[in-house]
Amino acid sequence: MSIDVAVRAEAELGEGPTWDHGSGTLLWVDVLRSEVHRYSPHRDEDAVLDVPQHVGAAKPRTRGGLVLNLRDGIALLDPDGTRTWLVYWAREGYRGNDAAVDPAGRLWAGTMRYDEDPGGWLVRVEPTGDAKVVVDGVRVSNGIGWSPDATAMYYVDSATRRIDVLDYDRATGTATNRRTVVEVDRGLPDGLCVDASGAIWVALWGGAAVRRYTPDGRLDTEIELPVGQPTACAFGGPDLTDLYVTTARSGLSGEALTELAGSVLVISNAGEGQMSHSFAG
Repeated sequence: MSIDVAVRAEAELGEGPTWDHGSGTLLWVDVLRSEVHRYSPHRDEDAVLDVPQHVGAAKPRTRGGLVLNLRDGIALLDPDGTRTWLVYWAREGYRGNDAAVDPAGRLWAGTMRYDEDPGGWLVRVEPTGDAKVVVDGVRVSNGIGWSPDATAMYYVDSATRRIDVLDYDRATGTATNRRTVVEVDRGLPDGLCVDASGAIWVALWGGAAVRRYTPDGRLDTEIELPVGQPTACAFGGPDLTDLYVTTARSGLSGEALTELAGSVLVISNAGEGQMSHSFAG
């Protein structure tokens, strides 16, 4: 495995990498600069779309365009640039953070407080816009992913320093029986993805590494990175064997602010990922 720079950038808070199979591009966001990025490895181009609020995640839609987890709720962005609210929950001191699309095309979107006190939530959003809070009392809602057989959902509230697992039912979208599968002892667990074998890859904020855990929580692989604040990871590329890692500069200074902080890194031949899903709304 080799670590290379996919996008040399100075993102304040790079997050949410997602491989868009339809276009062969990587979606990612800079939360604090309110930017949605689309990186094309084939052309080595990174296109930037400015949005009006902090954006925690951007995911593809089956009908084209994007679904956005913005500061004040969930918005749909049509291919022609039209933006409409699907779910609006504006609350002082809160913003949308990480999000993921489940195997049935539902969006799972998390929030956090700007002061990181408890009070955020994880919500399941149906394509119709119906929304239900599944986990509340969250401090920093982050990584979400599903096992290849779609019976388990993994979830991170970073402040707990845990990766939790819930029993998941694809037909109903229910996620129950939350329990801890990993206690993280290095940095804070941030964004995650689940590979084709069912192993969990997680970026360690403040830990300068990504780790791979087996489904039963055993540490299997650790890859040191040239940045202190990796934020999230996702498999991409034609064969889903390249692991993309977003990173952040926010809060860093002096020696901690390394040259590549805020860039998107790529680890070639890291494993084999699962295909991501598009929001059905």
